Amino acid sequence: MARSQSSPHRQVRQARALLWAGEGVANGEIARRCGASAKSVRRWRSRFAEEGAASVGRVRAGRGRPAVIGSDKIEAIVSDTLTTVPDDGSAGWSTRAMGERHGVGKDTVARIWRSRGLRPWRVDTYKLSADPDFESKVIDVVGLYLNPPEAAAVFAFDEKTQVQALDRTQPSLPTGPGRSGAMTHGYRRCGTVDLFAAMNAAAGEVLHDTRRRHTGRDVLGFFKLIDLHVPKDQQLHVILDNLSAHKSQPVRDWLAHPRRKRWHLHFTPTSSSWLNLIETWFSVLTRKALTNTSSTSVAELENRIDWWVEHWNDNPEPFTWTRTAQQTIDKAAPGKATLDRTTKSATHH
Repeated sequence: MARSQSSPHRQVRQARALLWAGEGVANGEIARRCGASAKSVRRWRSRFAEEGAASVGRVRAGRGRPAVIGSDKIEAIVSDTLTTVPDDGSAGWSTRAMGERHGVGKDTVARIWRSRGLRPWRVDTYKLSADPDFESKVIDVVGLYLNPPEAAAVFAFDEKTQVQALDRTQPSLPTGPGRSGAMTHGYRRCGTVDLFAAMNAAAGEVLHDTRRRHTGRDVLGFFKLIDLHVPKDQQLHVILDNLSAHKSQPVRDWLAHPRRKRWHLHFTPTSSSWLNLIETWFSVLTRKALTNTSSTSVAELENRIDWWVEHWNDNPEPFTWTRTAQQTIDKAAPGKATLDRTTKSATHH
């Protein structure tokens, strides 16, 4: 407490006084060092002897500076924060705007918000699946991760669309002692490419291809690539989302052929891309190979992706799903219940 840089001043001062008392310093000398009276020092020591460290710096009930505003005004500020928005069209309240509304200072509003745990300037994002078959699909997909069928290959598949080849308008600056690297925010668009990828859930190896579009025929072309890389005596399970191209007529016709009896598609619930492990791999790819880079053409971008995937497959790292299907369903349950109760937010967003 005595060394704290963030605790209240009175707590730090009392802690220092008690440490000096423990070293045998007289009350009068402690008072001089602390800028307090000897009576205050004796009171601190007595209270510490009775209540321990919890008493240090704490103001007893009924003591200290009286409240400047009443509880009614505090509750009104809290209520307005939770249920209203400013009349000027702002998305939310600031401390100054709320202070003007209630005739108090911005610091008073800030203290009230802090004491109630209110942060109206912050908005988190969420997305809940409205799929009526959410639970059954979660059980199906998670079951493939945790208990894959024998003599079968399980792939997590998806597309990363509109990957941009961006050519920076000025050279990047290198990292130096005490200085981070720098890259200009100006760029030229040199085209886009769609990345198709499927991860072997057990081995972590990734099959990939780049295409200019992601139509049903492009999906079919990638499915044929997967089919070529999996031994004919293995069953093939593919986890994918509900994109219309994944269910297009060319894909359905190809899968309906007797030779594709080993193919099994497992669709994730709508709005549940987090259930597909390939999305995690896309995140790693973006962070390590695509962010803070420059490509003068689509071909250069494709070569960069090919090179990085080749090195990934030299030492693949499979992602391990650890949560059971029931745990996954239970984690989504509170959000669903809240959404059912609140069809429209209190602030009308």
